[in-house]
Amino acid sequence: MKYTDTDIEQLEERGITTEQLTTQLETLKKGVTYIDLYDAASLEDGILQLDPSEQKKYATLFESRKDSLDLLKFTPASGAATRMFRFLFEFLDEYDAEKESINAYINKKEAKDLRLFFVGLDNFPFYNKVRKQLKKKYKKKKCTNINLNRQRFVSIMLNEDELNFGKKPKGLFPFHSYKHHVSTAFEEHLFEGATYADKNKKARLHFTISKDHKKYFEQQFEKRKEYIERKTGISFSITYSYQSKATDTIALDSDDSVLRNSSNEIIFRPGGHGALIDNLNNQNADLIFIKNIDNVVVFKYQEDVAFYKKMLAGKLLELQERSFNYQLKIDQNKDLKEAKITEITTFLQNELSIKIAEDFEKYSASYKVIYLKQILDRPMRVCAMVPNEGEPGGGPFWIRSKNGKKSLQIIESVQIDPTNEQQQSILKKATHFNPVDIVCGIKNYKGEKYDLQKFVDTNASFITTKSYEGKKIKALEHPGLWNGGMAHWNTVFIEAPLITFNPVKTVNDLLKPAHQTK
Repeated sequence: MKYTDTDIEQLEERGITTEQLTTQLETLKKGVTYIDLYDAASLEDGILQLDPSEQKKYATLFESRKDSLDLLKFTPASGAATRMFRFLFEFLDEYDAEKESINAYINKKEAKDLRLFFVGLDNFPFYNKVRKQLKKKYKKKKCTNINLNRQRFVSIMLNEDELNFGKKPKGLFPFHSYKHHVSTAFEEHLFEGATYADKNKKARLHFTISKDHKKYFEQQFEKRKEYIERKTGISFSITYSYQSKATDTIALDSDDSVLRNSSNEIIFRPGGHGALIDNLNNQNADLIFIKNIDNVVVFKYQEDVAFYKKMLAGKLLELQERSFNYQLKIDQNKDLKEAKITEITTFLQNELSIKIAEDFEKYSASYKVIYLKQILDRPMRVCAMVPNEGEPGGGPFWIRSKNGKKSLQIIESVQIDPTNEQQQSILKKATHFNPVDIVCGIKNYKGEKYDLQKFVDTNASFITTKSYEGKKIKALEHPGLWNGGMAHWNTVFIEAPLITFNPVKTVNDLLKPAHQTK
């Protein structure tokens, strides 16, 4: 590809090299290599199921040690709420109250989402706000036509010159309605963070957001800070970061040419949540809790959710301690006795679900130690996995790399060859899926931070179909943050109940019990 002067300026402004752009272009044209699934992880193989006494043991372990640890709650929160209202935008575009009733439209379009929305209308946390705006706008035009009133309600919600909900950051959208106020997802993360992420009554929270939204998050925090700190007894330190422009990626037009605008400038797109490995890499903490912005619950369920977070953290601490002790012993005495080598090997196999090399027993004693140290000396994560009930999202699988090595990974469906029946049959076997509920250890036994970029599988990029000005395009995304972005971490999966997974992907999800206070 020949680069114009304008192209070079665009690249320099973003901090992207021509070599990186050429690699992106080649990847988009050549296509990505699909993951080779070996099997679905299960409770019998790869997912740990703890009984209540074990759960309590690990939660208690974390509680006993947390005030000696630097803790951080890391929340990806850059998304706008647009996709929550996709079916409502479609309704506004297509519906005409003068030509048909809403029921007729729903039946004709088989619009189940729209039916549920109107059935639950007064249970949404934004209902009173929209009604107030509606009355203000139409106070001189009182209308008894229920179809027109409902159309106006949706219009007030979404129109850019009205409440413009679709352009709000999802984190600042009204999520829960309490007796005296309506809370946002951002606020609920503060309350949740106060239940497990504090050290000596101070909680550190980090949000990855759009730069344009920073002032709104800061305003929301200042508005609610005194109330939340008084209710929780916890003070908060809030930091923000943005997805770097250097992680933006290109897309291809229908003719496989680089997507450009009317001025012939390259269209760059955010490189997906995998770009946030940079943001995570810039954090410094002993334990980092990761959870998406839309996965929150109303206050009455927060202690239940916190218990399982503590359980994950306690298990991580136990595993880290054993791993650190083994690494220390190796560094102090590389001539380990065979019994200790066997002990470490058993730990890796039974506790970290590591598949040891098939010819391991043929290695010399000294090389066995080197091999084991390389495996131990990695960042560690403990991930919740919830029973599969048909929710979209990635899941836990055993995969096979090009050299035949098997490992536990979180895999998205887009990484799996849709034409391969054998691979698709493994996908359908999945009993659990990934709620993005992760506790991370990013330091080695000496307390030094790992460079997380060294543990990314750079070949695990995504190619997705998107739209631009009404036409289909091929877009490139970096290896997902908890997919290829953490591919070479030591990984443990633990079953958690569905109460820990309550995302709001569409506005109707706010009608589910975990988001209702009544």
